[in-house]
Amino acid sequence: MNSLPKKYLFWFAHEHIDFRVPEINSILNLFKVVPSKLKISDKSTDHPYWIVESDCETIIKKIASRSVSLKFCMELWAQASDPSKFHETLRTHSQEKIQYYKNRDKSFKIIVETFSKHISQKEKVERIETLNYLPFEGPVKLNNPDNSFYYIEYYGTNSNTIAETPEKLFFGKWIANGQRDLIQKLSLKTRKFIGTTSMDPQLSLLMANQAQVKNGDIIFDPFVGTGSLLVAAAQFGGYILGADIDFMMLHARTRPTRITQKIRSSDESVAANIKQYGKSSCYLDVVVSDFSRSMWKPQMRVDVIITDPPYGIREATERIGSAKSNPNIQENQVATHIPSKIIYNLPHIFYDLLDFAVRHLVVNGRLVCWFPVYRDYYSTDQLPSHPCLKMIANSEQILSIHSSRRLLTYVKIREPCEEDVVNTLNMLDYREMYFAFKNETRKERRMKEALARATNKAEWEKRCKENKKEMNE
Repeated sequence: MNSLPKKYLFWFAHEHIDFRVPEINSILNLFKVVPSKLKISDKSTDHPYWIVESDCETIIKKIASRSVSLKFCMELWAQASDPSKFHETLRTHSQEKIQYYKNRDKSFKIIVETFSKHISQKEKVERIETLNYLPFEGPVKLNNPDNSFYYIEYYGTNSNTIAETPEKLFFGKWIANGQRDLIQKLSLKTRKFIGTTSMDPQLSLLMANQAQVKNGDIIFDPFVGTGSLLVAAAQFGGYILGADIDFMMLHARTRPTRITQKIRSSDESVAANIKQYGKSSCYLDVVVSDFSRSMWKPQMRVDVIITDPPYGIREATERIGSAKSNPNIQENQVATHIPSKIIYNLPHIFYDLLDFAVRHLVVNGRLVCWFPVYRDYYSTDQLPSHPCLKMIANSEQILSIHSSRRLLTYVKIREPCEEDVVNTLNMLDYREMYFAFKNETRKERRMKEALARATNKAEWEKRCKENKKEMNE
């Protein structure tokens, strides 16, 4: 006989809000949680909590074992907007439930949490004293008690106009913490090898969750840099493989990123980063290669591609090539020849990325990648697509007033046919737009923005080319 569903409260960190739903959906899919086992009544991002119903506490713990967005989850005993109603509800909570925690041998503690309003330690004690009707008879123990309980006051998300009384009150038994500790563990401040574009640990972990990385998966990053995404993937048991065209970066011969560091250490490398976190057994290799000239055999298969392609702003977007139509290299020069490089524009990068994913991902494997956009001109038809790849998530991280980047998650739904092609026709080149906007005066920018709003995208692109030609002349 199935037990009745219980209510749980998921309490999230109120940052990177747009990534919350895709991360939890990916985790539910990873653990194959069917809708009947977990009912989420409200997925709103207007507040930092969800109310969830489930008859299986194991599912709740599984979600917490992976989620980086989640701070903690608790079994919800009482909730109300009015304090008197809240205490009345808690008083009349199932006596059977209260009796279970009444045991004199079971230690406990009550944690007071507030949102948007800071209260002193004295005020926290006062809040706990209002709950003295709870029949807990065991000793209070602040470190590692047998049972922990949360009392939460939610004052809304506008910290500039804080109400005198909370909008919502919650009380319940703590079940599990999310994986926020991993963010500190993987901090760039203490990491052995970093660069100017090393990915923030929280975002790296969110990407690994959206990619559904699990034990035994083969993970590939074609623009690996200092390996931040591979570090996150290794935390969840993935076997990691990377590539990059930047020989100097992969061999730690670039200028140090840290101000206090004059020269790079001889042992700095992606492998050293993986070793630092005790995941050397997950490390396959990183290789120097040009992604536009694939070196991988057709038989190569990976479970996940997770990457942050260069945008051409803080790092170069390059591929091997020559401005000469027919560069002539003498036979005696081949051994010592260093190939010249040309611009590898973003539409070309994403064409190659999706084409590679279609050919080398396993069916149901995932591609998770960042895509830079100018917010005023963004539309979903600009995003690269392919008939074999289904986009299942598209989350925004705002970088400035004008620009942002979107985390795209694709799943491979079938093997490709001959007629299948990558679509990047509507894609705007972020790098060109960035430098064009940077060189404009405020007046010129306002005129262009007004023009863009008044005309369609094709007309805007035509006008941009004309302006660029005039500037060159």
